[in-house]
Amino acid sequence: MSNALRLNVDYLRQIGLAVAMPENGVSNGTAAAAAPVNKPATGSGEAGAKKKGKKNEKKQMIDLAPPHGTRDFFPEEMRAEQWLFDKFSGTARRFGFEKYDAPVLENVALYERKAGEEITEQMYNFIDKDGASVTLRPEMTPSLARMVLNLMREETGQMATMLPLKWYSIPQCWRFETTQRGRKREHYQWNMDMIGVDNITSEAELLASVVDFFESVGLTAADIKIKVNSRKVLGFVLAKAGVSDEQFAAATVIIDKQDKIGAEECKKQLNEQLNLPMDTCNKIVDATAAETLQKFAEVAEATDSEEVQELQQLFDLAKDYGYGDWLVFDASVVRGLAYYTGIVFEANDRKGEFRAICGGGRYDKLLSLYGASKPISMCGFGFGDCVIMELLKEKKLLPEFKQNADYLVCAFNKDMLGPAMKVARELRKTDKTVVFYQQVAKKIANAFNYADRIGARYVALVAPDEYQNGLVRIKDLREEDVDKKQKDVPIEELKNL
Repeated sequence: MSNALRLNVDYLRQIGLAVAMPENGVSNGTAAAAAPVNKPATGSGEAGAKKKGKKNEKKQMIDLAPPHGTRDFFPEEMRAEQWLFDKFSGTARRFGFEKYDAPVLENVALYERKAGEEITEQMYNFIDKDGASVTLRPEMTPSLARMVLNLMREETGQMATMLPLKWYSIPQCWRFETTQRGRKREHYQWNMDMIGVDNITSEAELLASVVDFFESVGLTAADIKIKVNSRKVLGFVLAKAGVSDEQFAAATVIIDKQDKIGAEECKKQLNEQLNLPMDTCNKIVDATAAETLQKFAEVAEATDSEEVQELQQLFDLAKDYGYGDWLVFDASVVRGLAYYTGIVFEANDRKGEFRAICGGGRYDKLLSLYGASKPISMCGFGFGDCVIMELLKEKKLLPEFKQNADYLVCAFNKDMLGPAMKVARELRKTDKTVVFYQQVAKKIANAFNYADRIGARYVALVAPDEYQNGLVRIKDLREEDVDKKQKDVPIEELKNL
């Protein structure tokens, strides 16, 4: 049982609640539940029952677990999560992206206008006290679109800022969906988006940033493949097969499930749900099963099409960029969101043990759906925290996330508490992590044990004799040379440490 959990359990017991714990004392990092303590009545008969009636009323159970599909982050877990966020931000910085944010609470209409049926069914939406229909954001792209539209002059359609915009965020997103390994009902999602670039270099840069991140955490092209397709190419094939514009969205939803349901089931659903002839269904599935872009173009009779040439250009740029071995063509990838208009991609582990790690693509028409007077090209991806952490754990690529501090400052006795606080303040001016030991260090071993627990490198002991001479004794807990392990430092020189 963790110390934080033990404190919580002890407190609940002190206020009269009996805490139900599983046999091993832990349940998903939290206590299972708390129930009232039923003490025997000291009175007897009707009078005793009346006297103790209120005390014996059954109290409501306290569930100490977070809501299903959500997570607590204890400090050690938060250190791992922050490490991941720093990796996300590091890649964004190297590629020149600026960070932005938006409210976790958004208007429902923002998502109902574009996202597609599945995501709108998964939203945590409710009516607030003003009577407004709001939701916890299920994804960030509509919020981004709203913010970009706020930079557009309504009369002229001109942007109030210079394009392109290169923005990133790491928001918490909420979807009420079935939980499984790598899927929660809340997750943090790294988003990178480029606004105002209408050519394939956006996709090339974004894919390069995804590869940059993977390499920064120790993953290689032998571990990860990024599947790439184009909705334009798929649209060309479906139109040639006789699929109408009205049927396109429904057809892509079925095709997107092909990896999960198999080719035969995909044909069956295309036939039964869209009333397409089996010959047409066979052509569609045969084309989307092609393992290379060249083979796909031959089967689809689309070798010279503009759509195929654009996709080929992306593969050529990726090769020039130096990450061509990460990419594979997969005609069944269409992404589930309705707003994608061009190239789409998603990253998966090559063993196929996890769901998609990240996904994205081009969505040039999204702002127009929200009423923009002029279309603006947009391209981006979303990269969740859950799957990548599971993958890094399995491959043992996560570092140790121990608590770390630079100094533990200890007072030798009660009279030295004030001077010790002054020393701690001086050390903090140097931007060091300084923990003040809030017990008098009569037993110096206890202080050193505490320093070891919090990962402190130095112990600064503020004692009467040294302090009277303007000195602080500092011990380096990681120095093995006895002559260098301990030194007395003048107080005025602490700022130079």
